[in-house]
Amino acid sequence: MKSHRLPMLKMLIIVSALLTGTSSATAAELTADEVRGILAAHQGGTPPDLSNKDLSGLDLANVDFRGANLTGANLKRANLAGADLSNTMIDLAIMRGANLTGAKLRNASAFSTILAEADLTGADLAGAKLVCNFENAILNNANLEGAAMGADMRNQSMGLMRLSMRNASLHGAKLAGADMSRAMLEFADFNGADLSGVNLMRAEAGGADFSGATLDGADFTMADLQGARFRGAKGVDKIIGLDSTTNRDSAVFE
Repeated sequence: MKSHRLPMLKMLIIVSALLTGTSSATAAELTADEVRGILAAHQGGTPPDLSNKDLSGLDLANVDFRGANLTGANLKRANLAGADLSNTMIDLAIMRGANLTGAKLRNASAFSTILAEADLTGADLAGAKLVCNFENAILNNANLEGAAMGADMRNQSMGLMRLSMRNASLHGAKLAGADMSRAMLEFADFNGADLSGVNLMRAEAGGADFSGATLDGADFTMADLQGARFRGAKGVDKIIGLDSTTNRDSAVFE
């Protein structure tokens, strides 16, 4: 009987780690220098493949990832400040708590990516596909112009995949022309942000703060505005679909 106790104990530790989201192994699969070496070896050739690699916690500041495949990679709490992730595939990647300040993610694909609690202050995400989780993230002064963040209507069998920016901070962010239809924006802070021409159809914006934001041509058709704030917002009279919104009476416009 004694010989079976150790394997059982190991199994309990593994199950506990899965339930709590922790692991006894804390080291990343590669070192930062090894990642740089892989990227350098592929410059001008086939796109480097770092899919499903554990790169958590690595210092990868200012690294050039352009065109790389980071699908399913673990970049939790990695330092990616100033990194260039333009045209990269980061679908299904875990980037919770990562430092992406000043990073470039232009035209990147981030489908079902976890960017919760990440710092994307001043990041450039223009034209990116961002149907992902930005809950509690910081996107102050980030550029999301023309980003495709609308709900993915093609994978209904998997459930409706939607952008979540619950409790995210987007002070001064540039979102002109972005698609945020059906997004979950509860208590997101858009203070001073530019939402000109943004598609917010059926968005859940309860408690969201649009104070001082620019809203010319923003489409709020059938959006939920329960307790949303629009104090000092510009272009409120040019909002599309405001009459069709739900809980408009509870929103604050003055």
